[in-house]
Amino acid sequence: MKLIAVALTVLLLPGVAAAQQKSPGAGPIVVLETAKGVIEIETYPEEAPKTVENFLALVKRGFYNGLRFHRAEPGFVIQIGDPATRDMSKQDSWGRGSSGKPIGVAEITKKRRHVAGAVGMGHAGSAKDAASQFYILLRAAPSLDGKYAIFAGVIKGMDVATKIQKTDVLKRAYVKE
Repeated sequence: MKLIAVALTVLLLPGVAAAQQKSPGAGPIVVLETAKGVIEIETYPEEAPKTVENFLALVKRGFYNGLRFHRAEPGFVIQIGDPATRDMSKQDSWGRGSSGKPIGVAEITKKRRHVAGAVGMGHAGSAKDAASQFYILLRAAPSLDGKYAIFAGVIKGMDVATKIQKTDVLKRAYVKE
């Protein structure tokens, strides 16, 4: 009976049902509330299990709440995850800090590419040293493939992501239930 109800929903409301479906193998959805609007990202635990686990743990403990986007290059990328961004007087050093606990592995896969909406872990040299900084691509960047772990993708709010500017605050990040 449940299968019939799902099939009827897909037949009657194809646009609505498709918009709410996650990609095959996708994990928890994380909601990013900004002053510019909401961005929702689906995680990819099959491709990057330790990265997703680390990211979700940081989200659940409120690590990202109140951080500012320290990088915003229009038409390319936005980036967040440095705790120093809570202090405007430290703006010159933004982008160098992290949660202090590296993931320890470089979960780079050929399955996920650097397309518009890809969410990856930032790092200063080696992907295994990534800790808390993550970025959202605003356009495809195939030159980054094989260098950074893509652990999630935007499923809603790309229009919001394109409006983000340096110093904009991430009010709250949480796992969608």
